Amino acid sequence: MSRKSPTPTKSSPDANSSSKAGGIAGFFEFEQLGTNFRTEVLAGVTTFVTMAYILAVNPDILSQAVFLQESGDLFGELVFATAISAAIATLVMGIYAKYPFALAPGMGINAYFAFSVVLGLGIDWRVALAAVFVEGLIFIAMSLTKMRSRIVAAIPDCLKHATAAGIGLFIAYIALTSNSGIIVTSEATTTTLGNLGDPNTLMAIAGILITAAFVARRIKGALLIGILATALLGWILGIAPWPEGIVGFPAFPVNIAGQAFVGLGQVFSNNIWNLLAVLFVFLFVDTFDTVGTLTGVGVKAGFVDEKGELPRASQAFMADAVGTTVGAALGTSTVATYIESAAGVSEGGRSGFTAIVTSVLFALAIFFTPLLSAIPPFATAPVLLIVGVLMAGSITEIDWNDPAESIPSFLTILFIPLSFSIAEGLAVGFISYPILKAIQGKAHETDITVWILAAVFLLRFVFLALEIGA
Repeated sequence: MSRKSPTPTKSSPDANSSSKAGGIAGFFEFEQLGTNFRTEVLAGVTTFVTMAYILAVNPDILSQAVFLQESGDLFGELVFATAISAAIATLVMGIYAKYPFALAPGMGINAYFAFSVVLGLGIDWRVALAAVFVEGLIFIAMSLTKMRSRIVAAIPDCLKHATAAGIGLFIAYIALTSNSGIIVTSEATTTTLGNLGDPNTLMAIAGILITAAFVARRIKGALLIGILATALLGWILGIAPWPEGIVGFPAFPVNIAGQAFVGLGQVFSNNIWNLLAVLFVFLFVDTFDTVGTLTGVGVKAGFVDEKGELPRASQAFMADAVGTTVGAALGTSTVATYIESAAGVSEGGRSGFTAIVTSVLFALAIFFTPLLSAIPPFATAPVLLIVGVLMAGSITEIDWNDPAESIPSFLTILFIPLSFSIAEGLAVGFISYPILKAIQGKAHETDITVWILAAVFLLRFVFLALEIGA
């Protein structure tokens, strides 16, 4: 599934599809990338369906934890803000960076925004949105100066491959826990097998078998078919409710759009040190989650060149920065590149047209929220698991005979899923890699950027330890 699609010929149906697409194939370089119009559309749809859960989850987190306090039920408005910010950011990624990566308000950082910043620190949600907006502006500046792309170039090859494998395990972990209940928490053993008699868990297991069968038979569109087949089976058996409708009118964000600018005027009435700390966390998590995602999925898609660099990295980061800025203006938390983009890449998506398709579907999603919200988590769990399998193959590129490379790589792979954070996994890898290289007497082989980032990560861990201790 991860192999490139064959280059289309004049006599093939896919070539005809590309021809009908006019200048699309030429602009996105289908022939050079070994892809075609049909494959790109299928990949874009697959990425969207795999990510569609964010249209329900992000509004739920933000509305229940934050906005319900003052303005009533703003779920519909947050669906609009989530979908449109995702559509704009993904569109920039597709046209400007020409990568098949999709973006949306990030999971994890949205929970931090709601529960830690607003409820925990007592910072007004408008001021928190202002912090996200400022973060986006800083990211735009960083992208223009190519600072973030230099970080990608500085990551050692072993950590690039480790990040890809770690993301694979991360995706699989999400599939087995949050999306299916196959693995659950346990007071005695931390985690354990879930209730295999639970209908939702059984459906997830059935979906894994169904999707794996499609993949094993190398059926085109196996991942998308797996999602739809599992969801339909769940609806028919009554395990998940049928969609309440197909089309619904969008709720424009009249109560939340522009509130970030209101928050800017209230900044100095809040604890400025708390705000600076919050801004740092937003910057840190978004930067290294995006770096990790672009690197990991980029390695899997074959975009990382022989120098270990991701071409057009600055453009990819700009898409992230623009998405975050626009998202804050619309009323949602930080926008980030999604690891679920790997689902579309696994379907053969190689160009920015994959992202264009995903972007259009996000924009249309504001009219189809009732249908999309009915796709149960157990239907996406099988796809995430299979994508995890495909991405884990990157571990074969690591030199396991060199301890200075194998140990940091293993720690990165291990910490990404266990800490539930790509950024934390990268942090551990960045700290351990130069130290072990120096012990080997090879400190001169390590880029100065790696040493600087290692120091930054180490200081951050010290800061967190002191904060927890206090």
